Amino acid sequence: MSPYLALLRARFRLLLHYRAAALAGIATQIGFGLILTSAFAAFYGSDQVSRQMLPLSLPNLMTYLWLGQALLGLLPWRMDGEVKAMVTSGGLAYELLRPVDLYGLWFSRAIALRTAPVLLRAIPLLILAGWLFGLSLPPSIEAAGLWTVGLAGAVALSAACTVLMSISLLWTLSGEGVQFAMPAFASFFSGHLLPLALFPDWAGRMIALLPFRGLMDTPHRLWIGTLEGAEAWGAIAHQWVWVALLVVVGRFLLSRGLTRVVIQGG
Repeated sequence: MSPYLALLRARFRLLLHYRAAALAGIATQIGFGLILTSAFAAFYGSDQVSRQMLPLSLPNLMTYLWLGQALLGLLPWRMDGEVKAMVTSGGLAYELLRPVDLYGLWFSRAIALRTAPVLLRAIPLLILAGWLFGLSLPPSIEAAGLWTVGLAGAVALSAACTVLMSISLLWTLSGEGVQFAMPAFASFFSGHLLPLALFPDWAGRMIALLPFRGLMDTPHRLWIGTLEGAEAWGAIAHQWVWVALLVVVGRFLLSRGLTRVVIQGG
C-alpha cells in the first residue's frame, strides 16, 4: 500500500497549490448556488404548489443545494490530465515499467484529483453558506457520522468513474466523447441539478439503481437527516457495491486495453 499512499499524498499536496483556481471556483459556485436556490424558493412559494406534498422541506432543500455547490468537485468532471498526456505521448510505457499495479496507481491519483480541489473550495463555501445562505448543520451527531461515511463512499465512487474515463483512452486516444458524456450523466442522475427526491416516483426508482446517486444525493440526504437507520446504511452499501463493480470492470478493461495499446511516439 505504501507506493499508492505516497503517490496519493504527493498528488494531493500538488493539487492544493491551485488556490487561485479554488477562489475563482468559489465565486462561480456561489453565483450558481444563488440562482438555483432562488429558482427553487420561487417554486416552493408558488400558489400552485402544496408544500405538504413535497418530499423535502424548503430549509432542507436549501441545505441540499448548497452542499451540491460545495462538493461539486466530487463529480467526475474530467479524466486525469496527466494520465491522458501519458497515453497520447507514449509516457504510458514508463508507467508499465513500474513494479506496482497500474490500476492502483491511477485510482490513487483519481482520489487525490477528486479530494484536494474539493477541500480548497468546500470549507470556505460551507462557512459562507451557513452564515449567509441558509445552510444548516446536520441535525444530530449520528447524521454527521453517517455523512462522513457516505462522503468517503462518494469519493471512492467518483475515483472509480474517473479511472474508467482514463482507461477509455486506450481505445479512443482523445477521450472527448467519454469526457463530455460522463459529467452530463453524473450531474443529472446524481441529484446535483435536481434533487432526486423531487423526481416522479417511477423515475426515482430507476435512477436509484444507477451508481450516480451515490455521488451527491446519498451524502446530501445523510447530512440533512432524511436517510436514517437501515435506509441510510442501505444507501451506503449501494455506494460500495457500485465501487466494487466499477473497480472490477475497470481492471478487466485495463487488462484488455493493455494487450492492444500502441505506445505513441515509438
